[in-house]
Amino acid sequence: MSKVGFIGLGIMGAPMARNLLKGGHELFAHTRSQVPIELTADGARACEHAQAVAEAADIVIMMLPDTPDVEKVLFGERGVAAGLAPGKLVIDMSSISPLATREFARRIEALGCDYLDAPVSGGEVGAKAATLTIMVGGTQQAFARAKPLFDLMGRNVTLVGGNGDGQTAKVANQIIVALTIEAVAEALTFAAKAGADPAKVREALMGGFASSRVLEVHGERMIKRTFEPGFRIELHQKDLNLALDSARSLALALPNTAGTQQLFSACAAQGGGGWDHSAIVRALEQLAHFSPEQPARTSDATA
Repeated sequence: MSKVGFIGLGIMGAPMARNLLKGGHELFAHTRSQVPIELTADGARACEHAQAVAEAADIVIMMLPDTPDVEKVLFGERGVAAGLAPGKLVIDMSSISPLATREFARRIEALGCDYLDAPVSGGEVGAKAATLTIMVGGTQQAFARAKPLFDLMGRNVTLVGGNGDGQTAKVANQIIVALTIEAVAEALTFAAKAGADPAKVREALMGGFASSRVLEVHGERMIKRTFEPGFRIELHQKDLNLALDSARSLALALPNTAGTQQLFSACAAQGGGGWDHSAIVRALEQLAHFSPEQPARTSDATA
């Protein structure tokens, strides 16, 4: 069993860390707030700062919100880098900039350590059930060392390529997820304003070629109006910003990604940055001057 450090114990990080504990690993944990009592009760050791985690653990995992957070935890005062010794492994499971990731990897490797970027997909549900998809960038040797840990947190684990390629795969994933959620939101808004029962429409679509995990999970949230995250709109905005920034540097057009980002921004402008990303349907309903709680008028349905 390994001595594993885990930094960042939010909606995703806490259940991921707990699955490592269940796997029998010794866990050293740190987060901005208090380490959850469920983890310490199961044997996790709370550390005062990231440096202490890196000093105690052989493998350090981070699960943080954004690129600046990762940089601060790695290289800030009492950061991970200050506690590393040659031969240790750092794994960033956050979703951040591929370009910054390559620079972080270079700096950590200069200390005699290995570095993997291993962002995940699957949300809170996948984190709890240990069914995450994990997209990894780094060397084959470092991947082989980390694979037993990944297998405790996820089901579909792929070494995509070198450092930064895991993050590139995650950005691609977030483009697909965002556009699919937006498509489901358009379809259900159309159905409701046309006078059909969107729940029945969704049920019918689940048996056809339009069926998807997004239609199943996020479509249900749209119909039931349950927009507690999940995955927050503000985090998906961050991921789409990574996509659009990278696209500009590549002279690449991502028109539908840009349009979906604008709908997320409309939700955020209404105070919805903390809503689940399925709440994008609210922006479409506002554009349609339509509330799903009220039946569509005949003139609305035939306009």
